[in-house]
Amino acid sequence: MTAALPPLPLAGWRPTKDTLHLYAQIVGKVRLGTTAPRNHWWNVPLYVDVRGLTTRRMRHAQTTFQIDFDFVEHALRVRTADGREEAFALRDGVAVADFDAALHRALAALGIDVAIREEPFGVPMTTPFPEDRDHASWDRDAVERFWRVLDWTDRVLEEWSGWFRGKTSPVHLFWHSFDLAVTRFSGRPAPPVDADRVTREAYADEVISFGFWAGDDNVPDATFYSYTAPEPAGLRDQPLSAGEWVEAGGGSLAVLPYEAVRTAPDPRRLLLGFLQSAYEAGARTAGWDEPGFQSSWCPPPGQLQELVLSAGRPLGRA
Repeated sequence: MTAALPPLPLAGWRPTKDTLHLYAQIVGKVRLGTTAPRNHWWNVPLYVDVRGLTTRRMRHAQTTFQIDFDFVEHALRVRTADGREEAFALRDGVAVADFDAALHRALAALGIDVAIREEPFGVPMTTPFPEDRDHASWDRDAVERFWRVLDWTDRVLEEWSGWFRGKTSPVHLFWHSFDLAVTRFSGRPAPPVDADRVTREAYADEVISFGFWAGDDNVPDATFYSYTAPEPAGLRDQPLSAGEWVEAGGGSLAVLPYEAVRTAPDPRRLLLGFLQSAYEAGARTAGWDEPGFQSSWCPPPGQLQELVLSAGRPLGRA
């Protein structure tokens, strides 16, 4: 039997969540500085692994290495392909300034230090990393619960990704917004957007994105989401198996509270139904070739329809 999903109210761990987010930005910037650019910034995210989060393989100064957040022993580890390792503890709370310094010391000891832009990106926190001593919280229980949610969500998103035969992103965690996400593509370019370089590259093509946020100032609690970009006319009029449409950033966002999934009789089925209904809403209104994008692993249309309908029944939708 699958272990029950844990509660994850943002208010209960917000200081730790913000601290971890800033840690992830520092590590993510090292990844950005040591990997070849890829479309849609796919070279910069982090990934869920068996003990927490990882950069996967990077290379710098003729050395192959990776950086791991170990949420079992509550440590940050830097490991090289030739068997060397540097690590430091997180379990008692480390100020962002000290984390930044300790990571650079570890990298320097291995001969692979990387210069990064030492400031947060795209978040309310603006203090440069070497000066930030306000963010130093580490609630071990909350971090472990967060990791369990990421591990479970990653598996469901991986399963659902296999139903699509078109271009799709990996399931990855963007350290910019700190969301675990996966994106499907129509194969058509999108109209150019008047935005910063990061956003222009991210939305160069038509997409429907899906993912999980732990919550922030804009999304006040842990939430699953989906959006279609560019947003087609009539998207918010489309039915969802669960959750609702809300306005976000001038567009429409399908949201399903994590708590509704956690407490559902069948959390996996509820989330799969939400993902499928949000995808169908975007694909239908944007004119995607839905039948053509179904992989050989995708349930047949009748089963998909039943999945969407059955996911909504416990919530009074049919």
